[in-house]
Amino acid sequence: MKIATIIARTLLGLIFVVFGLNAFFNFIPLPPPKGELAGEFMKALFVSHYLYAVKCFEISGGLILLSGRYTALGLTLVGPVIVNILFFHTFLDPAGLPMGIVLAVLALFLLWRNKSAFAGLVRK
Repeated sequence: MKIATIIARTLLGLIFVVFGLNAFFNFIPLPPPKGELAGEFMKALFVSHYLYAVKCFEISGGLILLSGRYTALGLTLVGPVIVNILFFHTFLDPAGLPMGIVLAVLALFLLWRNKSAFAGLVRK
């Protein structure tokens, strides 16, 4: 299980670091989102620069996950981003939903492996 945890942590960290940095340096050209609402939503994120704040959380959380230290903090930073990725692809652009599900499964697995760090949230 330790090797699976390292693999999941590394994959999740790499995905968030690479795609977070891509917003700033555009080294992987991404196709525009399909659908009018999805395009308007992404345009609003770009024009307001809100997307850059989200990408900073992605990069920070991804780097923390890659470091192997403070994994719970890394999951805390990327968790809301994963939820928003799932919602975006569920409601606006279903083409990317499989990747969102993979991210969610990796994060849930790491959350389960680090459940002791989050035990205080569910304790009475």
